[in-house]
Amino acid sequence: MNKKGHVLNAVLLSIGLGYLLEPTGDLETFKTIVMIGVPVSLGALFPDVDTAFGKHRKTLHNLPVLAGFVAFPHVFGNLEYVWIGVLTHYVLDVAGSKRGIALFYPVWKKEFGLPIGVAVSSERADLMMVAVTVAELLLVALVVFEIPQWGLEMGRRGLGL
Repeated sequence: MNKKGHVLNAVLLSIGLGYLLEPTGDLETFKTIVMIGVPVSLGALFPDVDTAFGKHRKTLHNLPVLAGFVAFPHVFGNLEYVWIGVLTHYVLDVAGSKRGIALFYPVWKKEFGLPIGVAVSSERADLMMVAVTVAELLLVALVVFEIPQWGLEMGRRGLGL
């Protein structure tokens, strides 16, 4: 995916997440969008820093880097949503691009991708970005709205309620 696609994905994802987490559509929704949007956008751009050094789609496009961004807020108390941007960058490169990424670099240099991806320069790259973003938001909606209900339902059944 190209840089424009990563930024648009982060912005659209942030708007969608803002509405999923604060669906009132008022000032609180807008605050949530901004609170999520800025770090997600920064995280979405970070992996491509490896174009300036190292090996692109390897050096900063792997699970150890993502784990570092997931752990960072727990250790330092800030950058809570940057990992979402890094993760969505990876998802776009795996699902939306022909090439994929080296998820297990530096241990394993093989690049992984899905066969549905398009070339970065393709005129369908924006359409692919939108499709991946919609899929990401549907997955988040499932997690936010359905999985807690499944857990509650299973708990009630287990308690005989």
